[in-house]
Formats: sequence, C-alpha cells, structure tokens
Amino acid sequence: MSKIIIAIDGFSSTGKSTIAKQLANALDYIYVDTGAMYRAVAYFALKRNLIGDDFFKEDELVNRLEDISIKFKFNKAVGFAEVYLNGINIEADIRTLRVSKFVSPVATLSAVRSKLVEQQQLMGKDKGIVMDGRDIGTVVFPDAELKIFMTASAETRAKRRYKELLDRGHKLSYEDVLENVTTRDHIDSTREDSPLVKAEDAIEIDNSDLTIKAQLKTIINLANQRINA
Repeated sequence: MSKIIIAIDGFSSTGKSTIAKQLANALDYIYVDTGAMYRAVAYFALKRNLIGDDFFKEDELVNRLEDISIKFKFNKAVGFAEVYLNGINIEADIRTLRVSKFVSPVATLSAVRSKLVEQQQLMGKDKGIVMDGRDIGTVVFPDAELKIFMTASAETRAKRRYKELLDRGHKLSYEDVLENVTTRDHIDSTREDSPLVKAEDAIEIDNSDLTIKAQLKTIINLANQRINA
C-alpha cells in the first residue's frame, strides 16, 4: 500500500492537532505538530528575554537560531510525541496563553520559518506523515496528496481554547482568550512570509458544529481514497 503526505492547515484552535494525532494513529503514520515547533522558538525567546509585551529583539533571535534544537519523542504514557527543546521536555510549558501570545510574531520572521520548514520537509521525505500547521499545504508540502483546511468561528475556537486552558489549571478570562485568537488570526493571515491561506486544492472543513469523531471519519475516507488511488 502506497503512503501519502497529509497536510492539515487552518486557524488556531480549530482542533488541527487533535485530528492530526488521531488520523496518524489510525493510518499508522508519523504525526508532526509544526505549531509546537514555532511555540518552542517563542518559548526560547521568552526564556532568554528576547521578546516581551513591548519589545522584540528580532536580530538577536535570528542570530541564536543555531542554538535551537527541536525534537519530538514519543511518550507511550500519553500516546503522542512530546516536544523537546535542547534535550528538555517543554510540552506543558509551550501550551500556555503567555507563549501563545508570541507565537505569531515569532512566526513572521523569515529566518525562523526557513529553518523550521527545512526541518519539516526532511521529516516528510519518506511520506507516511500527517503534518498540521498554517502553511503545510502551500509552502512545506505543496504537492501533498491530501490537503485539509480547517476553520470555525472565532467564538467557537475561543471557547474550546478557554476550556482547554482551564482544564490545565490556568486562570484567565474568556475575553483574553478570544482576543488572543483574533489577534493570531490577523497576524497569521497578513504576514508577508507564508501567510495563512487555503491552498487551491485543499478541502475545507468547518468544524464549528462537527464532533471530532465525524471529522475523523470524513478525513480517513478522504485519505483512503488517495492511498488507494
């Protein structure tokens, strides 16, 4: 049976990672969360005081990109690969609203995108991979056999993200989460380098009112069509 590349793009908090993980498990494919890679760079910048509420030392971050090593290691206990920055597990650290605030500004830097896209393309050289992000179907794998573009209303996405953060023990307001979602939408969609856009041959799925099970069934059927073509 042939293997394919599956690219899942879309706005923040549309559940791309959840679907991509389950899809990879169902197909016995490798899953790569590219958003986590950008979160790792944002976390690196925050920890080294290269970015903050009123400053961004872009040149310093670019000059230190060679100091950043990002890897994924599968954790049987949780059932997915966790993110490691320079050998340290930062899976929980990068999922905070604080890190989320700086992901999009960091991702606008061409040098950051170039470094991470190169790594992502190497990960998919043998196919059999599910990768989610913002520019997978347009930049990383423009020839991917299956491209999905996921969307939902900003309010729906903010409610999902708010619940997720509360469940993790974070104290914050829904209004702050909604502001973060809409701000990231704007930055991701208007940046000069690899903006968030739907690839012409991508299949759009609005999951505002869809269960995860329904989404997964639809995408598995689409994947099997390509695999068996």
